[in-house]
Amino acid sequence: MRCALKLYAALPDPGALEKNVVLVAYGGGKDSSYMLAFVRGIQLLLFQVYGSTFRMRVVTNRHAGMPRAVMENIHRTYKALGILEDPGCEPLLVEGNEVQPFQVDAALGKAVVQRNREDILMTGHRTRADARPTFCNACNLSMVNAFGLAASHAGGVDLIVTGDSRKEQRAYSVWVHRLARRYGLSSVEGNGFRGFLEATDNISQAYFRDIHGDDSTQAIHARRVEKGVRQGMAFFSIYDDTAYDAASHWRLLTEYLGFEFDAIAFSFTESDCGNPALMAHLRGLKCERLYGRTYAEGIQEYVSFAVGLMRHKQFPQALIDEMVKRYADAAGVARMRTAMGAFALDSFGLSEEQLVCMVYSPFAGTGQGLAHYLSREQPSLARHLEDLHALLRGGEVHAASRGLQHSLERLSGLSLSQLRTLYQRPLVPASPEEDKGLIGAILERDPHKRTIQTRHAANGPVVNELLSGR
Repeated sequence: MRCALKLYAALPDPGALEKNVVLVAYGGGKDSSYMLAFVRGIQLLLFQVYGSTFRMRVVTNRHAGMPRAVMENIHRTYKALGILEDPGCEPLLVEGNEVQPFQVDAALGKAVVQRNREDILMTGHRTRADARPTFCNACNLSMVNAFGLAASHAGGVDLIVTGDSRKEQRAYSVWVHRLARRYGLSSVEGNGFRGFLEATDNISQAYFRDIHGDDSTQAIHARRVEKGVRQGMAFFSIYDDTAYDAASHWRLLTEYLGFEFDAIAFSFTESDCGNPALMAHLRGLKCERLYGRTYAEGIQEYVSFAVGLMRHKQFPQALIDEMVKRYADAAGVARMRTAMGAFALDSFGLSEEQLVCMVYSPFAGTGQGLAHYLSREQPSLARHLEDLHALLRGGEVHAASRGLQHSLERLSGLSLSQLRTLYQRPLVPASPEEDKGLIGAILERDPHKRTIQTRHAANGPVVNELLSGR
């Protein structure tokens, strides 16, 4: 009730509550499910007190890493909260740049899958499949775009409800504006949410120009961040009035809202995305194929890292135990390897062969890792090394080289033009003394990383490596 009265006072037209539109982002995970229930409670409390209430717009940004189970959790939550039949509620689904009403059975568009796939491959090949940049950079920019699209859709909204504190909101804004200025991108700090969206759009354009190439005008434009929101639109934080600790509202979450922790959708620190389990799979492949160790060793390195993140985020012990149990023995690791191979193929159209190629990142940096990749994984192509370099440099494709082109495209999952873009771009360097570019700068302030001790060969010395993920 305290929070409801604060929100009432923050609305631009409290005298006519039904004219106010409030936006809530709903990813379909455990925390956002609780937040949605909390805001729905506020909406109903105000109706109880004043006989009228604000309209609530709910937006879900859907991507290829979001399993069907997440859509079902969202649908059950909407049903439990009476959102689907209430004309004062507007549940929306954003896919890429398309806004549509939420439908649990809506098929994910092929264009979104292709877009997600290309972003993963083009970033992963620049970073040796470093988890956070590979899976999260483009996804986070897409999420900001979904905010902009939902906030400007059908007349716009008056207020965005967030669970972040004012300090956290300020930190996000400052970081985005500083990053934009650091790379010579237009940024005017202090312009509110619209200024934040404009700065993020400039970062997005620069990022995808770097990833997909200067000539990829269509791809860059398709990934722009929508910034046509109302000037002066405000945020309202519920941070001081509630807590996200899932253990303290477990019955509300699992019994009333019907939230289920699916074996794929619940993966490490996420309960609305299968990608973190795919990050673990890639670590296993990297240890097995690139470092000459075992898949299980790579998995255990990632599990140790990610469980640490879960504890830092104060996950209920029962969920931590479930995650540890999932990878506790050889049978569990084998089971998850099979499941993640199927997930990668079904969700992104990526085969294990293509994931292994991405782990080596053989094409970026003028193909500095190409010889090693071919000798280890494709020895039949190793004798064509110079011809492959010539092809990647931009040489003419003739009858003799067409077979090589097809081999590279099959192994990588990328077109020749995309491979040539990678060839011209540097690998993100591991050395802290080197300029890491925009990819590295985004990871620089990311808290979801840790330096671990590992070995880059079966009997090699112990070395430090920066591991990132979710």
